[in-house]
Amino acid sequence: MTVPFVLLLAACAVQPKPPAEADALPPPVVVPRVMPVEAEPRAPATQPASLFTLITQGPVAAMLSYADKMRSLNGGDLSAEISRLGDPGDSPTTQMQLALLLSQTRVPADLARALGLMQRVVANPSPEAQPLQPLARALAARYVEQRRVEDDRDKQVQQLRDSQRRIDQLNDRIEALRAIERSFARPNMAPAAPAAPNASKPTP
Repeated sequence: MTVPFVLLLAACAVQPKPPAEADALPPPVVVPRVMPVEAEPRAPATQPASLFTLITQGPVAAMLSYADKMRSLNGGDLSAEISRLGDPGDSPTTQMQLALLLSQTRVPADLARALGLMQRVVANPSPEAQPLQPLARALAARYVEQRRVEDDRDKQVQQLRDSQRRIDQLNDRIEALRAIERSFARPNMAPAAPAAPNASKPTP
């Protein structure tokens, strides 16, 4: 009786070996906790197309940003910005800025000047102008089309004025003819003139 009891205790004391699949499982991955960070508010630029903007965004992006901000200006602010830029000289950036402003004044002479400034940027071989030239070519083509549309509109307005003037002249002539017709149709109510006394016959 003692030997079987001892074997039974030995069998209970030995722990079973875990299966091989359990050794092959990788340890669980610990995901680090991410704390949300609030982004700092970005203050709007006060000076359009500044040196910092040109460096961080590139000349084309800075010019598009400038055009977007200038698009909402009223007449007084637009004139003030044009005066602030003054003579652009040989700077392609300033030339494009001034051209963008002049194209918004709705004055034919300003649009022609804006087209000339864009063409100067396109023809400028300097390294500063080269990144801006694709945008300048696109805007110059747009200004040419805008001038054509405005010229056609002015011609149509002039033709409409000429037609209205001719219509007014014809109406005046018709009214004058009607007045003459009414004067002929009016009955003659004037009293008959008295007969003249018989004059002495002249002697032969």
